[in-house]
Order: sequence, then C-alpha cells, then structure tokens
Amino acid sequence: MDSTSAGAEPAIPPTAASPPAGRRRGRPAGTKGVPRAEREEQILAAAMEEFGRHGHASASMAAIARRVGVTKPMLYAYFDSKDGLYLACLEHIAARVIAAIDEAMSSRGPAATAEEQLPHAVLTGLFTALEGRRHAWFVLYDRTLPPGSELRLAAQRHREAVDGFAATGTAALLSGRGNEDPLDADALKHVWTGTVSALMGWWIAHPDQSAQDMSTRCARLLTAIRSA
Repeated sequence: MDSTSAGAEPAIPPTAASPPAGRRRGRPAGTKGVPRAEREEQILAAAMEEFGRHGHASASMAAIARRVGVTKPMLYAYFDSKDGLYLACLEHIAARVIAAIDEAMSSRGPAATAEEQLPHAVLTGLFTALEGRRHAWFVLYDRTLPPGSELRLAAQRHREAVDGFAATGTAALLSGRGNEDPLDADALKHVWTGTVSALMGWWIAHPDQSAQDMSTRCARLLTAIRSA
C-alpha cells in the first residue's frame, strides 16, 4: 500500500472493490511521526501473520500491537475491533491472491501449451504475491471463523472466487486432453486446491525458501508428475 500524506484518507489496496468493514474515517494521522498509511500497512502485516499463525479465534491483539510497537487502543482506533482488523486483513490478502491468479490465467503462452503452463504460472503468481507474508494465505482459509458470522461469509465469498478460477483452469486442462467429464473436472479442482494449500503449508515450514525457489521447485515437480 502506498503511503499517503498524514491527513489523507487511508489508502485502499488497488484491487479491493471497497474498504473493509470496521474502518473509521477521519481518524487522526499516524503515530510517533509515522504517516497513517504506513502505520496501517505495518499493522496489517503484523496482523496477517498473527491471524495466519493462530486463526482468528486465538489471535492476540496484544501480540499484534507489540509487533508493531503501538498500544492496543491504537489498533482499535485504526480498525474499531478485532473483527474489523481481521476483515481488513482478509480483504487485503484476498485482493492480492485473486489478482495474482487472474494475471496468471490471463498471461498464458501459445494456445497449444497454455493449459500445460497454467498450473506453474498460477503457483508462481501466488508465491510472488505472498512473498514476505506467506502466513496470510491462512487468513483466507481460516477454520476458526464463527459459523454464520460476517467474517466467515466474507472469507467464503473470496474462497469461492478462488475456487471459480480453479474450476476454470482444471476444466480447461482436462478439455485439452479430450476429457469433458464434469465430475472429473470437479474432482481435479479439489485435488488442485488441496495441493496449493499443502504447498503453502510446506513453504511456511521452510522459511529459507524464496518465492523463486518455490517456483523452480514446482516446475520440477510438475514435470515429474507429467512424466510419470
């Protein structure tokens, strides 16, 4: 998020359709000489890691405040509530993930090899988008969100958008091989989404691996799978 002047309205991620719920308008400028937009970015980064590591239910606002170097009241001044901060994190990371997938699916090579290239292009886009904030993936896929809550409904809406891309991609992959069976496509979509989530978990467990390292590794793995 780009920094704005100290008295400006908080910046919104360029791919987000609307400001997250829970935001206050007209709040004071940033603290300790830090511009408001910059401080907000720091809070979001810390919160995404905390929520991604522990889930909404167990995440600590005090831990987020300590990581940023501000007080808990400052978090509430910026985002109203724990739910408001979570929603801001969710909208932020969902926008990045969806934009990365959309770009990967729109920038494929020649038609003859497009479907072959797509899985690797999507994975590379996701690793690049999540570089430095890989725990944020599990903000989007948080199992601790209360059933029927605004948080769960918002997360479900974004996950459905991601699933829509996965359904399109897997159907195209099978169609390119003459398979038009919708159940096969649905089963492969579930295999794909589970694989992506497993790779994200593996990446988190191996913090020495960069986005480029993961892209290179996945290229080797996909080649091995296609050759099996």
